[in-house]
Amino acid sequence: MKLKCLMVEFAADESGATAIEYGLIAAGIALAIIEVIYALGINLVAKLQALATALK
Repeated sequence: MKLKCLMVEFAADESGATAIEYGLIAAGIALAIIEVIYALGINLVAKLQALATALK
């Protein structure tokens, strides 16, 4: 009887699922930030190269 109650409580526990969801959200946000930094970096390099060419 006690084992059955423990198994029911274990099956109803959703704290692990919540942690996984937060992890997936954090990973998605990190990917979005990396993509924005990468896109801004390419534009910045192009502008700096144009500036260097203009100064020569």
